[in-house]
Amino acid sequence: MSTTYRPYLNTVKSTLDAALCLKPFPSMLVERHNNKPEIEVRGNKEILLNPIVIARTEQEKCLIEGSINSVRISFAIKQADEIERILTKKFTAFLMQRSESFVIMRRKAIEGYDISFLITNKHLEKMWKAKLIDFIIAFMEDVNKEISAMRIALNARARIIAEEFLKDFAA
Repeated sequence: MSTTYRPYLNTVKSTLDAALCLKPFPSMLVERHNNKPEIEVRGNKEILLNPIVIARTEQEKCLIEGSINSVRISFAIKQADEIERILTKKFTAFLMQRSESFVIMRRKAIEGYDISFLITNKHLEKMWKAKLIDFIIAFMEDVNKEISAMRIALNARARIIAEEFLKDFAA
């Protein structure tokens, strides 16, 4: 991991640690719903925290939206050119189709971001907070590594195809 990426991840990690202080809170709008994620319902402004944007660059940023019983974390992944945009879109779509396996991943990302997670107080009752934060940080690192590896593989494959195609013209 590059040294320029580490402070960004450390900032996200410490902010998540502070934001993930959640407790059960029954819905004030809907009867018999003991614990709707208030960040999704957006019924009361009083129980929503101010959203926090942590940006490494204009394209690569993290949005952390908190409430009394839930936190939504959204990531915009660095996309330098059209190839990376396509790879990111396909890769995140692939992951979001399998969101049940990740438990905290949302099926649809927030507009302007590539991938989102939703953590409720029920998740924190079942899982350790430190492990959840470590998973999210490791997930960010792995997604960036995976997209870079896919780009390198795509360029290598395109080079081989171009060489084979141009052999016919050289002969």
